[in-house]
Amino acid sequence: MDVIVLGAGIIGVTTAWYLRQNGHNVRVLERREQAGLETSFANAGQVSAHLADPWANPSTLSSVFTWLFRDDTPLVFRPKADIHQWSWLFKFLRECPASRYNRNLVHLANLGVYSRTSLQELRARTGIEYDGRQRGILLFFTEDDKLQGAAAAARRLAASGLRREVLSAEQCLEIEPSLQSIRGELKGGIYSRYDETGDAFKFTQRLAELAREAGVQFDYGSAIKRIDASGNGIQAIEVQQADGRTERCTADQYVLCLGPASAPMARKIGVNLDIYPVKGYSVTLPVRDGGLAVGMGLTDAARKMAFSRLGDRVRATAIAEIAGYERSIDQKRCQQIVANAQRLFPDALDIDQAQYWAGLRPMTPSNLPIIGRNDRYRNLLINAGHGTIGWTQSCGSARAISDIIEGRRPDCDYPFIGEIR
Repeated sequence: MDVIVLGAGIIGVTTAWYLRQNGHNVRVLERREQAGLETSFANAGQVSAHLADPWANPSTLSSVFTWLFRDDTPLVFRPKADIHQWSWLFKFLRECPASRYNRNLVHLANLGVYSRTSLQELRARTGIEYDGRQRGILLFFTEDDKLQGAAAAARRLAASGLRREVLSAEQCLEIEPSLQSIRGELKGGIYSRYDETGDAFKFTQRLAELAREAGVQFDYGSAIKRIDASGNGIQAIEVQQADGRTERCTADQYVLCLGPASAPMARKIGVNLDIYPVKGYSVTLPVRDGGLAVGMGLTDAARKMAFSRLGDRVRATAIAEIAGYERSIDQKRCQQIVANAQRLFPDALDIDQAQYWAGLRPMTPSNLPIIGRNDRYRNLLINAGHGTIGWTQSCGSARAISDIIEGRRPDCDYPFIGEIR
């Protein structure tokens, strides 16, 4: 079939790759000049299948009303005169009770493991390099009561197949010696041995090149002006090319992978997607002393801050602002991230060369991405809403879309939308 993929972030590029591997003619429309320049550009770098907890959980529910109206907390709410923002927030709170959280957590883990396996197979097949490290991810605690709660949850979740190892402080230091700086504070951690880290932007760019070599057509500088929908199908995509030309692009199937822009684009054709942007910040720091810097994936449970070693750099990410589509960088926020990185890894990083970034995460209230065939338009598929775990779930989501287009049920226990036909 002829398939048009809308968007060349990590989700769009992996979707194009798997579709082409199954023999389809694929064209990717992307308004930017390269692949991966939006949400995929400077994310946390963690492929976290077993530690990707939904943001909507009982703990968040108990803290959210304190967090939302302060500026120094992991989650900040900046109210807008936007009904979609308030609707999303209400639905997010509705997902926080334990019953919904537990269901969502298992679904995320199922898709995450499926995706991580798909990434490993892709890497073995292509030899793609992206500063990847297969050393696992450690969630560390400096508060004993929080560690005990996480340990109890790990034991309960083992029945659902989630592999979370409870480690003592000494065991944490054995696998990640860079935490010696907080030896006196460290209480222990939860370790996901089989998770990974890597540079999502490098992966996206290199996979786009491999996909191009395999026959995928990438049209950069192609701004989508309109989706022409009538009856029960998509008829065409109208785009404005970089040279000013307007083009009408047609295909048999269309896949929406526009990240934070997916919901407003879908609303133009009467399709409601519960996706809203949540701004996150990252800081990338050159490594000064490799022996002192973090060597694996780390997450600071107290500060909700993630760290990944990406070659000769460390990526530190934190903070969520529900502030609409605004992308400005709050210098103070980034300086807080730098200060914590320096506290954890003193003398390891060149903080004078820190690079700041802010990007929009396409979040659903449940944290479950929307994957599958749209009910209203027979030839429209959705692959969007991956939030903070697009890198984790990109290969699995894309592989699932390729199966669904061919009428196969994906080999993953997950609530895909629409009919499999």
